[in-house]
Amino acid sequence: MKIFAGLGNPGARHARNRHNIGFTAVEAIAREHGFGPFRTRFQGVASEGLIGGTRALLLMPHTFMNESGRSVGEAMRFHKAELADMIVLHDELDLPPAKVRVKVGGGSAGHNGLRSITAHIGNDYARVRLGIGHPGDKALVYPYVLGDFAKSEAPWVSAVCDAVARSAAMLASGDFATFQNRTHLAIEAAGFGRSETGAG
Repeated sequence: MKIFAGLGNPGARHARNRHNIGFTAVEAIAREHGFGPFRTRFQGVASEGLIGGTRALLLMPHTFMNESGRSVGEAMRFHKAELADMIVLHDELDLPPAKVRVKVGGGSAGHNGLRSITAHIGNDYARVRLGIGHPGDKALVYPYVLGDFAKSEAPWVSAVCDAVARSAAMLASGDFATFQNRTHLAIEAAGFGRSETGAG
């Protein structure tokens, strides 16, 4: 069982926040791969289905971002999953908008959701880093990530989440390089992500 955990904060007031792009990506995966309704489980909401023939659990913790590890840890224990089975999708300040990168392990870079997950399950899980850009001043980070995406940003957010969903089978199989390449090409084909180049 692969576990895809999208990070965000619960409730309507947070639904369009930059911090919630992980939730949005997981919802896109559910639509693309025909998952059933999300149900309350593991201190969040979850749905089980198949991604490219691989059994998968889609999880959105409802513990609030800073306690995401409680939900993720509970789901992992229930399914007796290994760290190699865990894929976390989250907002990334250090990547420009519409950029997507995958890495295994590494630091939390100040992301409280990742910090909580690492504290509960360990560090060597895959992270799908969904670039949201940086406000330019550390003092502005908190209101920036908890602020809504502008209406003008909605097209690239949709393009990113749809690209991630269409290539999710590569994540499930562990072929992160192909996932990253296909996602990059799909986002560029949609007209986004060309302003910055190079690996992140």
